Amino acid sequence: MSMHPQGGVANSDQRLNAGIDVSKQHLDACWGADEQRAVNDAKGWDELIAKLRAADVDLVVVEATGGYERGLVCALQSAGITVARVNPRQARDFAKSMGVLAKTDRVDARVLRDFADVIARHKDRAKYITAMVQAERLALAALVTRRRQLVEMRVAETNRLDASNKLTYRSIKRVIALLDKQIAQIDKSADDHMNRHFANQRKLLDSVKGVGPVTILTLAALLPELGQLNRRQISKLVGLAPLANDSGQRKGPRRIWGGRADVRAVLYMAAITAIRWTPAIKVFYDHLIAAGKAKKVAITACMRKLLVILNAMVRDNSAWDAVRHLQTAQRT
Repeated sequence: MSMHPQGGVANSDQRLNAGIDVSKQHLDACWGADEQRAVNDAKGWDELIAKLRAADVDLVVVEATGGYERGLVCALQSAGITVARVNPRQARDFAKSMGVLAKTDRVDARVLRDFADVIARHKDRAKYITAMVQAERLALAALVTRRRQLVEMRVAETNRLDASNKLTYRSIKRVIALLDKQIAQIDKSADDHMNRHFANQRKLLDSVKGVGPVTILTLAALLPELGQLNRRQISKLVGLAPLANDSGQRKGPRRIWGGRADVRAVLYMAAITAIRWTPAIKVFYDHLIAAGKAKKVAITACMRKLLVILNAMVRDNSAWDAVRHLQTAQRT
């Protein structure tokens, strides 16, 4: 048996696992008793991959760090190394559960290595593994991120108009006009990219009244698992599954938690529109309100209902069936 630097034990009959702490500039990696820092660029990825391959590493765990990890994840997957990209909150909670309160890049890499050891042996290991990332989807995700940034800047500039004077009003209007032009260019690039690489999925989702271009774009870019998971898994992944909060005889209220906020945001707007214009969702919503559910709870349930339907449509490669979905909603 071999010992980890912080006292963990690795069985000799099991392959090593690794943790990589990602920052904008550097990668801090730890596998077994080995540690290494590399630059977070293509050359650094290749150096780490060579070391991990030489050590016959089974699983690498990295945190989602605002996109700084994307290139590394793609490089690892292309090299045939299994990757689990985890939420930073999960990694930090794991560290606290192990009594690790200090936080440095090297400490974080060791914690992620120990987290990888747990995931690698978990009976449901497969559900933690990050799906292979397509270069086309990465490019689309970059466009979605940039569009969101531009829209946020436009909102901020628009809000400044009320407090502007004659000297600043023109400047703000010029910036808004520039941002409008940039958003239009991003929309054109995204539209062309969708037509080239995601035309079929776009056609399917576009058949649903209430699911507009921004929703379709966001789902294609940020939810590659759509159509690959069952209804419970996809709901939990997005953060729309009500989670239990029970202890002993106490039955706490179910609440949604975690998940992908950007996806939830577009599903909220889609659900609001669908409640008004899509009979199947409207009937479902009215049923929940008649049953005494709060409006916020009913809207969340409609978001989940819509997501589950979209997931099934992509899975089965079938367009929206208004009659069938309405009949299903009426039986609910």
